[in-house]
Amino acid sequence: MRTRSEHPASNQLLLVRLSICGFAALLAACGSMDERYRSVKTDSCSGTYVVTVTDANGCVSSCDESYLPSENTEQYNTLHENKYASACQEPLSTFSIDVDKASYSNVRRFLSGNELPPADAVRIEEMINYFSYEYAQPIGDQPFNVRTELAVCPWNKEHQLLHIGVQGRSVDKRNLRPSNLVFLVDVSGSMDDPNKLPLVKASLKMLLKELGENDRIALVTYAGNAGVVLPSTRADKKADIINAIDRLDAGGSTAGEAGILSAYEVAKKCLIKGGNNRVILATDGDFNVGVSSDDELVELIEEKRKDDIYLTICGFGMGNYKDGKLERISNAGNGNYFYIDNVQEAKKVFVNEMRANLFTIAKDVKIQIEFNPAKVQSYRLIGYEDRVLNKEDFNDDKKDAGELGAGHNVTALYEIVPVGATPERPEVDKLRYQEEQRKAEPNLVSSNEVAAVKLRYKPIRSEESKLIEHVVPNEASALEKSSDNLRFAASVAAFGMLLRHSKFAGKYTYAETKKLAEGAAAFDENGYRAEFIKLVETASLLSSEAPKE
Repeated sequence: MRTRSEHPASNQLLLVRLSICGFAALLAACGSMDERYRSVKTDSCSGTYVVTVTDANGCVSSCDESYLPSENTEQYNTLHENKYASACQEPLSTFSIDVDKASYSNVRRFLSGNELPPADAVRIEEMINYFSYEYAQPIGDQPFNVRTELAVCPWNKEHQLLHIGVQGRSVDKRNLRPSNLVFLVDVSGSMDDPNKLPLVKASLKMLLKELGENDRIALVTYAGNAGVVLPSTRADKKADIINAIDRLDAGGSTAGEAGILSAYEVAKKCLIKGGNNRVILATDGDFNVGVSSDDELVELIEEKRKDDIYLTICGFGMGNYKDGKLERISNAGNGNYFYIDNVQEAKKVFVNEMRANLFTIAKDVKIQIEFNPAKVQSYRLIGYEDRVLNKEDFNDDKKDAGELGAGHNVTALYEIVPVGATPERPEVDKLRYQEEQRKAEPNLVSSNEVAAVKLRYKPIRSEESKLIEHVVPNEASALEKSSDNLRFAASVAAFGMLLRHSKFAGKYTYAETKKLAEGAAAFDENGYRAEFIKLVETASLLSSEAPKE
């Protein structure tokens, strides 16, 4: 796990007394510390400055060190990008779907603050899947529609880009299953910031408006000691629920284990058979009382998921944000993970995409691609580094994988080196004794198939998986003739690679990424693609890349 502590404004503001050269930074920090501080006065003594602040009532006091920014302790799990694999030696690629979207909004938070994100904060699959794509709804009884497309790769014209889109069936909101929701809210001292607990409260109120009389809500908090603030209550009793939300106040240390246990206990006690049973955890991830190590928390959540209670994690705040911990917990808990950086993101998660995020239609969804070595030299899965599975896991119904919500779509991209293209430098030498190396199978040589896609999933109330199969024809289109779906997903992938300083991006630029996105932004109901284009421009300005006209 990598600890981020290089914020320049954080490390130079630890002392109240600073030299003259440091005063400007301290002045800026104190001016934004709290609404109580309205102005700043200075006194000099022996070449140093003591900062005093005056509140709205005219009371003067020294800058309290507790209000000063502390050392940045944000944490991100280290990611190693997927490398090229030989289609001859490793024809199978297997991974769990990922519907988490936290990485994109977290990256946006950094860029909105005029700072490039740390590389390990960038998970490309989460950035791609932040956006909706125009995939057709499933036909007949199938819960999914699988579509594929092959085109020239934007950042390497010798390569191809395989685009895989999975569309889950939308549900009629008039016939939604009733929900049993338990809000588990971190009210520890670390949540006492405007972009933390106040934003949590606003988010919960947004979700409340989307619920009806058949839904139930409970409110559990944790800080020092966990407690049930609101027992399970019908969602149409909105005044009672809002009063409980408004009473939330931050203070104390973070007893994460006690809170999680209490929330699952409440959810299980009020379990709605056949309903949507879910714990919604709102936190900055800074657990420090009780079980707090990543491994222990993962084991705890894995045990609790056996009760068919799903988990949604919403991360908040900055400075001490523990992204790595929250991502691991969400992966273990039959759930999804978001980062809420502003009220618009809260609206996206809890209003615009509420049904897709909270109503699961299939569990343990896995994808396995078999590449045809007669057409493909090598391939590379873009993103999904911590979702890769062993090939034998695909048929193992005991192996946990991702869940898919109602109306949700999932997108994955593979970069393919076709036979005849300049080969990538192999990681290992060709194998001498493999059957594929001694003779090519005639049916593969004559086949016009690049790959076969298999999707395995479990219906929501079944432990036996079902299989969907799809063949990818060897029909790569020119990039400009490909769909908006492929080109926009490719632009997001390119953006992620540039932010990660990936060697696989080659000489591709932010300017080229922006142009690619601009040509594929017609489907943009809520303006998310337009916002993405602005973020690419911001990253370009913050990077060393010279602007292009």
